[in-house]
Amino acid sequence: MAQKVYKLTRERYNELENELHYAKTVREREVAEQIREARSFGDLSENSEYDEAKNEQGKLYSRIAEIEDVLAHAIIIDDISDDLDTVGTGCKVLISDQASGKQYEYQIVGSQEANPIQGRISDESPLGKALMGAKVGDVVEYEAPVGIMRYKIESISR
Repeated sequence: MAQKVYKLTRERYNELENELHYAKTVREREVAEQIREARSFGDLSENSEYDEAKNEQGKLYSRIAEIEDVLAHAIIIDDISDDLDTVGTGCKVLISDQASGKQYEYQIVGSQEANPIQGRISDESPLGKALMGAKVGDVVEYEAPVGIMRYKIESISR
């Protein structure tokens, strides 16, 4: 099975690098200290503080592994293409709903950065997939829970 590639903006990549550095230095020492302190309370079989500290350590190591995997397989989308003829990851797209006429602006991002409330949709989402490769003036459609949605691409920018 092929390794998943994570599409990230330079900003998000840097945020993850900083989080990883913090987790491996500051946070790891804090959790180790919590474990040492909990051990000093005696019998580990009935020591809830120790159990909690060990659970926290497990979560921390899991997050470190996750970040390392994302960074190791990341592609910086800012560097992918400057082509504004077609929608691609990293583009901002102004679309209009063909039923209501309402306009929406979205930035197409990788799944790690998607946040529809902030106008950032994943290139793997149904709308994101429909928009990928389309041009200004194209009408794209995709199936949503409420039915078939149709949007016209008004503009593409960086």
